[in-house]
Amino acid sequence: MRDFVLLYVNGVEYRVGGEDAFMSLSDYLRYSLSKCGTKVVCAEGDCGACTVFLGRLNAAKSGIEYIPVNACIQYMYQLDCTHIVTVEGLKVDGDLNRIQQSMVDCHGAQCGYCTPGFIVAMCSLFEQCDKSEKPCSVTRQDVSDALTGNLCRCTGYEAIIKAAMSVDEKEYKRLENLYPPQTFVAAFKKHHEEPVLVKGDEAEFFKPTDVKSAVEYKSKNSGAVIVSGGTDVCVNLNKGRIEPRNVLVLTHVAGLEELKSSGDTVEVGARVTLRRLEEFFQKSLPEFHHILWIFGSPQIRYAGTLAGNIANGSPIADSLPFLFVSGAEVEVAGLKGERRIKVNQLYSGYRKMVLTDDEIIVRVHIPLPSKATKLKLYKVSKREHLDISSFTAAISLERNGDKIANAQVAYGGVAAVVLKLAKTEEFLNGKAFTLETFREAGEVAMKEITPISDVRGSKDYRLQLAANIMEKFYFETAEEKELVCL
Repeated sequence: MRDFVLLYVNGVEYRVGGEDAFMSLSDYLRYSLSKCGTKVVCAEGDCGACTVFLGRLNAAKSGIEYIPVNACIQYMYQLDCTHIVTVEGLKVDGDLNRIQQSMVDCHGAQCGYCTPGFIVAMCSLFEQCDKSEKPCSVTRQDVSDALTGNLCRCTGYEAIIKAAMSVDEKEYKRLENLYPPQTFVAAFKKHHEEPVLVKGDEAEFFKPTDVKSAVEYKSKNSGAVIVSGGTDVCVNLNKGRIEPRNVLVLTHVAGLEELKSSGDTVEVGARVTLRRLEEFFQKSLPEFHHILWIFGSPQIRYAGTLAGNIANGSPIADSLPFLFVSGAEVEVAGLKGERRIKVNQLYSGYRKMVLTDDEIIVRVHIPLPSKATKLKLYKVSKREHLDISSFTAAISLERNGDKIANAQVAYGGVAAVVLKLAKTEEFLNGKAFTLETFREAGEVAMKEITPISDVRGSKDYRLQLAANIMEKFYFETAEEKELVCL
């Protein structure tokens, strides 16, 4: 068993152990390696100033796949067998690369604090573009989407977008050409399947490679904090809200990266990222695809997982309403084996799950809606992207002629947990599919929920949303002839 984290930074190998293994990546880069191009502003994954590339073995273990991540919410113990590329490492033969030079030419920087993060995010766009089999032509919308997770308070973004649009994709030198992958692949294949245990002065982390070892460690350390993508846990670490003595890192547990369809059910491993899931559902389930797309920035979606969103247990978790109405199940593993729990039976209270001390989430099973199902998912927030929801909802039903059947309704942000609205469902079933029915259903829904007032919205605002969303569903799913007759 190893007692250090193996990683490369801009092509140079580092072995990190002891207290350094408990640093955030941004702190390690800045204070241990003097890579000060990586800036820290928010320390919670919102601003993107700390964006770097994170490279891991691809699925075939034949090359390195790079993704953009927020270095402030990646901790060193998550980064075993990775290659980190910072803004300093993007230069080509000692000169600025094409995107860096374009930022200079187009005056894309003023104070410059956010600039390194923007450059890495733009490079990521061209990295993805170059993987496409079709000719690549970066559009303004592509640039805007890629920069969702990067904030600038000086330029107004126009010069930054112009800088990206001015780059010819053929002039961009990809990371695999800057850093030939053979050295990394050989090192990572050699060490990838080794468990790691590192002890600091007051804490330790364990990185197992199989579910059995993970369960055994958790059973012996009931207060262990589980980390995979870390997009929520690491924010709490940075803000001092938690100080775990034991950290269980699932980044290399075999089998948890699987994403596959089996009949009319999709099986999602606990390590599957939101970005992979978003791409998977793009054609087969566009409603859920859209919710995943607006879940957060590319940096968040490339790191965060569906299992993590479930385990976090927030009543405004964006994925949960859909999982509630679809009848999804969470598969957990413990010392006694594996079992499945309906998602709508998973929570016993605010951020509390019914799991035993030794159990961990290993998979999520999602039944796909039938072709006859009308499904709509809603997220209400002050910003479309990269914002915490004020209110979420999922409404699903079928039509039997002009009658409603199999109504499923779940709301988030209206109680301590996401709620399945049984009374509203009962009211809808068998009723005529009319605007009046959905207006009345909204009144029923308002009586089933107990929202509070907070910084994201008042109690009355959420109550009104509970009613309005029913009407919105009607207008979005009714046939044209039904709307004409209103």
